[in-house]
Amino acid sequence: MTISDEKQLAALIDHTLLKPETTSEQIKQLCAEAQSFGFAAISVNPRWVPLAADLLHDSKVAVGGVVSLPFGADFTKIKVAQAKEAILSGADEIDMVADLAAIIEGNEKYLANELLAVLKVCRSMRPAVCLKVIIESAALTREQKIFACRIADRCRVDFVKTSTGMHPAGGATVEDIKLMKEYAPHCKVKAAGGIKTAQQALDMLEAGAERIGTSLGVQIIEQFKAGQLQ
Repeated sequence: MTISDEKQLAALIDHTLLKPETTSEQIKQLCAEAQSFGFAAISVNPRWVPLAADLLHDSKVAVGGVVSLPFGADFTKIKVAQAKEAILSGADEIDMVADLAAIIEGNEKYLANELLAVLKVCRSMRPAVCLKVIIESAALTREQKIFACRIADRCRVDFVKTSTGMHPAGGATVEDIKLMKEYAPHCKVKAAGGIKTAQQALDMLEAGAERIGTSLGVQIIEQFKAGQLQ
């Protein structure tokens, strides 16, 4: 994907704030920045979805709520309830951490059932809510990534997402973006985790990502405008 200007780049960024110590004032600032720069969405913990939805209700910025962050180890019924509560509170998009044990063990039934259960909630809404599934790619082997992507693709989730950005194994890589595009051809790909510079964001988009998740969206746009690419 070729990026021609900062507005085009901003429209592909999820402006993220997921620290547990986040305050309401910081959420207000996040939403103001998202509107000012024209980011695609903001991504916040469920606690802040109602406030963000209220602040952004007449804007083009989508409200993203996270489910089962950072571990993905909740019961499926809890993930379903979290997603539903976030959506009813104003979320336009859901970023859900997949069950990593199911991925590592190759438990196709468990993983598919989980994805389909949350997807059902998202699809039941009018308009339908976008579902992004986080597979924590840096913590997986190549075979495990392929397995997760194939299940996500078969379930037809909207996005497969690399990372929470909170795992010690690391975040997004260009290689993982290419792999996810190959093995989840019916899904879009979101690169997230460790994306701190404009050049990193551009590299991810060039590799096939269609959305960037980062807490440094403002910095990335400023770097891009200044031509600070390396």
